[in-house]
Amino acid sequence: MAVPDSRYPYGLKLMINDYPYAIVGLEIWAAIETWVTEYYSFYYPSDETVKNDTEIQSWWSEVKNEGHDDLRNEPCQAYTIIIWIASAFHVAVNFRQYLYIGYLPNRPTVSHRFMPEPGTKEYDKLENNPDLAFLKTITAQFQTLLGVSLIEVLSMHATDEIYLGQRDTAEWTIDDEPLATFERFGKKLVEIDSRIMETNNDIKLKNRVGSMKVPYTLLYPNTSDYSREGGLTGKGIPNSISI
Repeated sequence: MAVPDSRYPYGLKLMINDYPYAIVGLEIWAAIETWVTEYYSFYYPSDETVKNDTEIQSWWSEVKNEGHDDLRNEPCQAYTIIIWIASAFHVAVNFRQYLYIGYLPNRPTVSHRFMPEPGTKEYDKLENNPDLAFLKTITAQFQTLLGVSLIEVLSMHATDEIYLGQRDTAEWTIDDEPLATFERFGKKLVEIDSRIMETNNDIKLKNRVGSMKVPYTLLYPNTSDYSREGGLTGKGIPNSISI
């Protein structure tokens, strides 16, 4: 979907010009990476400070020897990957499930029967009444109720959700520089919020809204929202606790 090219933002040329997940995802990745690098550089300004921290040495040894052998000299990239997976990536694969699966015939969870062969009674029934044949093939009603209920719960934001770029307390550190760094991180995410809404209103970008008039908010950070609105909002990037 992308090829390395230094002439383009983030050093990547997207093969699809209007690919919302990739475009917004790269912006969020870059914001996370900047925040991680600045935070890390404040507390570990030299190699010596890293070597003297036995806890981080133990953690990094596990990461590079058991997890990411390809990141032996890139601790900040490893931190960025962890935050990305537990926040933006998780949002992209989780919080829109109900939108796609809430109407089960749109995405049945099982198929009870194979496609009937031509010339059989089952095939004749399929030809005469395809809707009935389809309903007899997919998930039963009770299983459907359980499945849709589960997907609804998985897709809901909690009322006490803390989104990327937010803190539940302003006194999370006494150090001025990390506080300023985190504030810049939050402002960057708010800028991404605004750009998403602007591009959603661009009628030339068919992948943003499309014929169904459903705006793209899948990676909308929602950093500026402190209303603590819960439910099926379809927006907001929380730090997941389920990964």
